[in-house]
Amino acid sequence: MAKKSSTSATKAPWKKSNPRKTAGKASKHLTPADKAAAKTSAKKAGRPYPNLVDNMKVAKKKTRKTTAKTPAKKTAKKTAKKTAKKTAKTSTKKTSTKKTAKKGAAKKSQTKAAARKAEKDPKGGLTAAGRRAFAKKQGAHLKPGVTKSDSAMTPADMRRKGSWAVRFYGRQELPPLVDKDGEPTRHALSAHAWGEPVPKTVAAARRIAAKGARLLKKYHAQKSA
Repeated sequence: MAKKSSTSATKAPWKKSNPRKTAGKASKHLTPADKAAAKTSAKKAGRPYPNLVDNMKVAKKKTRKTTAKTPAKKTAKKTAKKTAKKTAKTSTKKTSTKKTAKKGAAKKSQTKAAARKAEKDPKGGLTAAGRRAFAKKQGAHLKPGVTKSDSAMTPADMRRKGSWAVRFYGRQELPPLVDKDGEPTRHALSAHAWGEPVPKTVAAARRIAAKGARLLKKYHAQKSA
């Protein structure tokens, strides 16, 4: 029979040098719980006190548990980090989307406000863009106000201006003609678009209505002649 090899792999543990000392590391000591486990192991084997084998057995079990737990902890940490990053990314994306939506809504609102402003003549009445907007929305074919002198008006001009004047300033209850700062309202400024002085009092508005009534009377007279 061949003799067994006397390499370090076949040496008994008590004949080997401490691997931790060889590696320059401090020796590890068993905890009270580990020592109790070693004593239990010795009793089962019929030994009154634990020997090196018992201690090694306990230490080996401890190392296995630690090794088994470590990857699980690392995996849990990695998973937690990934989840946190994903949540943060999703939250950032949602916030960014909301901000973009708000900016878009604000820009759209500003554009609409600018368009409405461009449709109104600051001196009174509607601009050409305003008349086009009315035509598009309501199908109304609005024309610029008549600003000609009475002698230069055609029967159609008399009818249009007379109808406007009575409708705007001849009604029983007039809308406000001036605002809280004493400036003329849009209703009052309409007179400018028709070549009339902008009324700031009810009496001035009634004078425009009376002129409109005269123009309508003249129109009907010419029409029936």
